[in-house]
Amino acid sequence: MKVMKIIILAVFAFMSNFISAQSKENWAKVDEMHAQKWQYLVERSKLTPKEVELVQPVFMEYEKAVWKQHSKNREFFKSVRNKDKNIKPNYAELNDRYAEIELIQAQQFKAYHVKLRKLLSPETLYKYYKAEREFKRKLLENYPGRPDHGERH
Repeated sequence: MKVMKIIILAVFAFMSNFISAQSKENWAKVDEMHAQKWQYLVERSKLTPKEVELVQPVFMEYEKAVWKQHSKNREFFKSVRNKDKNIKPNYAELNDRYAEIELIQAQQFKAYHVKLRKLLSPETLYKYYKAEREFKRKLLENYPGRPDHGERH
């Protein structure tokens, strides 16, 4: 019986470490994506070294806030999907949550915009936003789960 407890504890410890490593690996991928996005924005909007120094902390603060909110939203909707399949979800609550998410995202972007507007000229900020849209489009075009992944039209 003691051996069985040791085996169960060992399996539990292994699974905990595995899950923790997976989580750290996922965050490392997110951090890598932030770095790639930042580099793309710097290059495409032609930020000066001084602008890079001023804007990068604002960019990282915004990106981390967006991803934190995204994780919370994903966990919420995941928990709804994992509930008893025989019970119909509360669609009113889900719809309200969806609207709240959109509002939070808009508020986050507005705060980001106000900060960037103080740091960049209108023309540079326009190029910066354009680069952000291009980066998002490229991510979606190259997303592995996309049916026409890799095909260019």
